[in-house]
Amino acid sequence: MNLSPFTSQLSPCIVGLSPMDDITDLPFRQLCKEMGADLLITEFIASEALNRDAEKSLRKMRFTEEQRPIGIQIFGADEDELLRCLEVVEQAQPDFIDINWGCPVRKVAGKGAGSGILQDIPKMLRITASMVQHAHLPVTVKTRIGYSADSMMITDFCEALQDTGIAALSIHGRTKTQMYSGTADWTMIGAVKNNPRMHIPIFGNGDITSAAQAVESKNCYGVDGILIGRGAIGNPWIFEQCQRAFRGEPEREITVNERVEVCRRHLQAAIDFKGERTAIFEMRKHYGAYFKGLFNFKPFRLALVSTPSAEETFAVLDRIKEHYRQ
Repeated sequence: MNLSPFTSQLSPCIVGLSPMDDITDLPFRQLCKEMGADLLITEFIASEALNRDAEKSLRKMRFTEEQRPIGIQIFGADEDELLRCLEVVEQAQPDFIDINWGCPVRKVAGKGAGSGILQDIPKMLRITASMVQHAHLPVTVKTRIGYSADSMMITDFCEALQDTGIAALSIHGRTKTQMYSGTADWTMIGAVKNNPRMHIPIFGNGDITSAAQAVESKNCYGVDGILIGRGAIGNPWIFEQCQRAFRGEPEREITVNERVEVCRRHLQAAIDFKGERTAIFEMRKHYGAYFKGLFNFKPFRLALVSTPSAEETFAVLDRIKEHYRQ
């Protein structure tokens, strides 16, 4: 039986991986899937880059069959560019297409894309409706609760987004101006989910760093799913722990040996996928989280983020395993 991307027979709550640029690439998504993620979404990809066949952007779309159900996330501020890239995206045959109306970083939002479009809700609705009309796959949206604290019309514009025909909606519980500071406001996400006029699946996102938080958010706000972003960096086990928690099972201790071996697999897969130089650089974002909490880890962390070669990095990982075994 084929599962819809937005239903799960594995858990009372879908737990998925939230898109993060240069983080949620194919190798990392594969680990998260193996660890229990129900739903995956690619890194966000600029529509203009896809339309000019930019190599890096085309690589971001790649996925394996094991990673289904998976969505390809795109962003842009120009309706024609977004519509043009639909053909490229659909040729990759994902399960759905996700529009990023949530990214707050200046290079995206400053051009009116991502959460920058929250200053022009009519334009956001017009483009979304056009994308739904022209796409041959389900279209979903990722957004934020508003542009700023004095413009949080989330319940109103989410009804309007639903009316465009989107298949599901993901909401990050911060405004654009908050960036990633402060705390995610899940009450606003809950207000959307519990609006009796809403009938599409609602996913919550923001500040989920443990299985206990995932269960609490599901129980308090009734969301259909939870997307985990920064809490999964260097910690693909969070999906396994969430699945165990939703089944009422205790957390499993992750040993140092397992951390090293999964980190090693991650690094090797990244090297195979995008080359040694890029993989060595991008993996530096993960090491601190892979070994978080280990006593006197600082010398090893400094070694991991400064070694220029894969051979040296693997040697450091061997030393970590040996040191903490003793």
